[in-house]
Amino acid sequence: MEKRKEERSLKKKSFLAKKVVVKIIAVLLLTAICGLLVINILIWTCDVSKLEKPAPQPTIIYDQHGEIASKLSNSSIEGVSLEDISDDMIHAVIATEDQRFYHHHGVNYFAITKAFVTNLFKGDVVAGGSTITQQLAKNVFLSHERTYTRKMKELILTKKIERSYTKEEILERYLNQIYFGEGAWGIQRAAQTYFGKKASDLTLSESAMLAGLIKAPSSLSPIKHFDQSVKRRNIVLTLMEKEGFITEEELKSAKADQIVLDRRKTEDEYEGNYPYYIDYLIEEAIKKYDLTENEILSGGLHIYTELNPVIQTAAEEVYNSDSLFPKSSSEQLIQSGSVFIHPSTGGIQALVGGRGEHTFRGFNHASQLIRQP
Repeated sequence: MEKRKEERSLKKKSFLAKKVVVKIIAVLLLTAICGLLVINILIWTCDVSKLEKPAPQPTIIYDQHGEIASKLSNSSIEGVSLEDISDDMIHAVIATEDQRFYHHHGVNYFAITKAFVTNLFKGDVVAGGSTITQQLAKNVFLSHERTYTRKMKELILTKKIERSYTKEEILERYLNQIYFGEGAWGIQRAAQTYFGKKASDLTLSESAMLAGLIKAPSSLSPIKHFDQSVKRRNIVLTLMEKEGFITEEELKSAKADQIVLDRRKTEDEYEGNYPYYIDYLIEEAIKKYDLTENEILSGGLHIYTELNPVIQTAAEEVYNSDSLFPKSSSEQLIQSGSVFIHPSTGGIQALVGGRGEHTFRGFNHASQLIRQP
């Protein structure tokens, strides 16, 4: 009798224990489902439309012969499409920053777990494990502070970006946004700053060096720390070979390449040319085509004009020579303006709007002064 009572008691306890376990599992499942629902709502409502804005590109001005006369830009970034970036550069970045870029959905959970464990033992946020998409989210939308709150925001933004853009679009935006040191934002400016060439012309060795800068642009700059930069380049090349982007022969050849830096100051030979003519052109574009100044300066436009560079250069030389003008008083420089118009077409071949230091979109004596010629 007592044995039966014990068996019943054990069965009752076992049943209650199972019931408790079932309830706990149910609560955990419900919590997980609610958590996933909340996260998905946050991802769905997250706004990443800022990435829709194309990377700024300079507007190019052509003369009457169809040759480049001047360039306009108001940005430290010069955007390029993925097609205009060398394959070696793309592969170098993927091999270095995110080997599983084409296989994950924005987050590399293994890398995140590894970083979490490292941070737990260190007692501080010292490791990252960020993917290319996470880095893009951080660079465009967030600060660079290392906190778990910022990391959570980063993960939500990352998921939204992955759902909104293709891998190629993400990679293109990343390469146009990332900082490479020496004031160079984006791959095009980096290629010009370090090697004096376009992003499409980068060699394997140069691409590996630039990809290596992303980790620490200042301390790995080849201009300041050449030896460290070469060591980092070799690590990147080894990673590229490991990931199957290059062969062992290409690895050896690239490591043997001598890096030649372009020490010249990176200034575009066309930027700033013919300032008064460009001022008038901007005014005309705003009034006639309803463009904003920002659209003209960084919209990647191609503007064809009747500019005659020979006449324009000669006119500017005249206006830079004080001996050709009456003597000015100490308070006021005697001003003047000139415009050269083709008598048959009406095309403006040259225009100079003043003497002295030029002010961008300042008063133009050739086009804005209401006075008899």
